[in-house]
Amino acid sequence: MMINRTAAWLFTAATITFAAGAEAQTVSPPAGLDDAAVQSTRAMANELLTQLGQKLKASLSAEGPEAAVSVCKEASPAIAKALSAKHGAQMTRVGTRVRNPAMGTPNAWQKEALAQFETRLSQAESPATMEYWSVVDAGNGKRELHYAKAITVQAMCVTCHGTASDIPATLAEKIRTEYPQDQATGYSVGKLRGAAVISRPLP
Repeated sequence: MMINRTAAWLFTAATITFAAGAEAQTVSPPAGLDDAAVQSTRAMANELLTQLGQKLKASLSAEGPEAAVSVCKEASPAIAKALSAKHGAQMTRVGTRVRNPAMGTPNAWQKEALAQFETRLSQAESPATMEYWSVVDAGNGKRELHYAKAITVQAMCVTCHGTASDIPATLAEKIRTEYPQDQATGYSVGKLRGAAVISRPLP
């Protein structure tokens, strides 16, 4: 359960390129990528995180963290599905440690993005700048854009994702009931929690 409270989206000017077969991963948008695609992709990620954050904040305020666990389990996949259909893309969140294997398990390129984010955090880069971009060959002459936006642990997140001493016993039991395969605890403020990820076709 992650609530994104970042209002501003700051972008880094430096570009780092990695060799990975035909795929190049970059910190800033790849050269030649249409500016409209860049801005709309960022807006899509912001929309995903904002909608979920609003849903969780409302639940926390009205009913407390135990109710929010259930809301997160149901609302997060529903929001991701609705926005994916709206934008003609695949949109979701993935985690460095997975709470909900049905939607939070990163694939190969998403693991690469998370690993890159971990390295950049260790080098004291601001999480607000952390984006991952990749344009890949999707076959049949088509291209696909892969994008990730880093999500770090905020103070309110440790209630559900912190250490055993951070999570009340009744809440811990609720999490175990809703997520029997949960691995997403032991975090502290500022650590990488995961990423909002988008795969979308390009012209």
